[in-house]
Amino acid sequence: MPNRIISKPDPNRAEKLEAFDRLLTIMDELRENCPWDKKQTLESLRHLTIEETYELSDAIIENNLSEVKKELGDILLHMVFYARIGSEKGAFDVADVIHGICDKLVHRHPHIYGEVDANDEETVKQNWEKIKLKEKGNTSVLGGVPKSLPALVKAMRIQEKARGVGFDWEKKSQVWEKVEEELGEFKREFDVTNDNPINIERAQGEFGDLLFSLINYARFANINPEEALERTNKKFIKRFQYLEKKSQADGKDLAEMSLAEMDMYWNAAKEL
Repeated sequence: MPNRIISKPDPNRAEKLEAFDRLLTIMDELRENCPWDKKQTLESLRHLTIEETYELSDAIIENNLSEVKKELGDILLHMVFYARIGSEKGAFDVADVIHGICDKLVHRHPHIYGEVDANDEETVKQNWEKIKLKEKGNTSVLGGVPKSLPALVKAMRIQEKARGVGFDWEKKSQVWEKVEEELGEFKREFDVTNDNPINIERAQGEFGDLLFSLINYARFANINPEEALERTNKKFIKRFQYLEKKSQADGKDLAEMSLAEMDMYWNAAKEL
């Protein structure tokens, strides 16, 4: 039987439970007395929850732990809010939600709570996907990938789930060969330097193949492509705003500047 790790007593457990109880009490009071909170529904909260999740993502990328703490609180409030609405509908309450995730974690970690051996991360992930597939009764390994995920994140999840059942490249070099193959095909067929008209629909398909292969390679290189792209976005914004601020301070109109003039400020921004 696998070694089961018994957690050490948490000296602050009572304080944490008290804090959670306080949040539940405040949620009940707001739902019953606040005009805005009384009007909210699962649907009305949905877009706000998405926004809060992205704000948490920003704080994590910026490594701003003070903001991470704040955004986690906002998301926790939303979870408690959804549970309160669920209880009003007679569908579920916060205890059902918590017991549900606890039961899921125990079931999906048989190497901790059962008789399964799993001594490395990859085996744990494969077991997780196999158990999840049985739980949901999906006819496809990819059935659990949310349809509304952003395309880049969805590509990552698709590849991870396929890997979970052994459908994957064996070596990183093979994946890079695929990247070069897709890049070469795209460049040969859709070279923008020759001004020839192109089939946009076909070009999008080929470009999608190229992006998918790059995301695959990023996975093999232990790079999160979503995080990598967001960091580049933030870097570009920072440098471009430096360009705007400094050129304005020098009395220049950005719209009337040459690209060479802009590059001078851009290169200065890169040194910061």
